Amino acid sequence: MLLLVLWVNSCRESQRKSTYKHYVSKVKDLATESQGLGKSLNSLLTTRGTKESQVEQELRGLAQQQEQLSARARQIDPPGRLRSEHEALVEAFDLRVSGLNGMAMAFSNTATSTNATSAGLDLAGQMKRLVASDVVWDDLWKEPTKTELERQNVTGAPVPDSVFIRNPDIATSGSMKAVWERIHGASTGGEQCTPRGTKIVSVTALPAHQALSATASQNTITTTTDLAFAVTVENSGCAQEVRVPVSLVITQAPAPLKGKQTINLINPGDQQTVVFKNLGSPTLSKTTLTVDVEPVPKETNTSNNTVHYPVVFRLSSP
Repeated sequence: MLLLVLWVNSCRESQRKSTYKHYVSKVKDLATESQGLGKSLNSLLTTRGTKESQVEQELRGLAQQQEQLSARARQIDPPGRLRSEHEALVEAFDLRVSGLNGMAMAFSNTATSTNATSAGLDLAGQMKRLVASDVVWDDLWKEPTKTELERQNVTGAPVPDSVFIRNPDIATSGSMKAVWERIHGASTGGEQCTPRGTKIVSVTALPAHQALSATASQNTITTTTDLAFAVTVENSGCAQEVRVPVSLVITQAPAPLKGKQTINLINPGDQQTVVFKNLGSPTLSKTTLTVDVEPVPKETNTSNNTVHYPVVFRLSSP
C-alpha cells in the first residue's frame, strides 16, 4: 500500500512539473515571434530611403501580427500559480499592439506636417508603450515566473526573454524627431542639410581600458584571453545616420585579424561605442591597428573616418 501511495504521489509530482514546463514552452514560441517583430521594427526605423507610406504600411502589418500573438497568448491556460503573471504577459503583448498601431497613426497624421518637434513627441509617446512592454515582461512575468518555477523545483524550463526595443534611447522625442525627419525627407526627395558625416573619436584596448594614440610612436598592448577593442564614433553631421559600418583590422601575416560592427542609429552630435571581441591571437610584433567608419551619404570630409594606430603586442607578466 505504501509503495502504491508513493507511486501515485510521484506521478502527480511529475505531472505538475510537466504542466509548468509545457506552459513555458508555449510562451517561448510566442516570445520568440514577438521579439522578431521588434527586430523588424528596428530594421524599419533604421533603413535609409524608406518612405512614410512604406513605414505606415509595415507598422500596421507588424501590429496585426502582434495582435495575433496576443490572441494566442489569451488562449493559453497557465498553471494556477502563474495566472496573474500570465495576465501581465498578455498586457505586455497588448502594449506592443497599441504602440505599433499608435506609431502608424502618428506617421499618418504627420505625413504633411512641417513640425518635426511635434511629430517626434507623438512618435516617442507611442514608442514608450513598446519600452513599457519590455518592463512589464521582465518585471511582472519573467522574473516572477522564474521565482515560481524555482519554488516548485521545476528545472529544464528556461524562462524566455522577449525584448522588443533593444535600445530604449531610440524612444526619446529627440531620436524620434530625427527618425521622422529622415523618413519625411525620403518622402520629399531626401535630406538636404549639410554637412553630413561621422568620425572616429577614440579606440580603447580592453579589459585594461588603455586609450590608444595615433600620434604615439608605439602603443604597447598586453594580450589576454578577453582582449577587445572599444571604438567610439561620433555623428559630426547634421542628420541622423543609420546602419553605419565600423571595421577594425590588425595587420599581420599570414592573414590580418578583422572585425566589423554596425551602428544601427546615431543622432547628430551623439557618440556611440562598438566593441570588437574574439578577433583572434595577434602576433607579438610591431604592427598597425586600423579602424574605419564607412562614409555616410553626402559626406564630403572623410579625413577623420580612418585612423591608424602603431601597436605592439606582448604577453602578460607571469
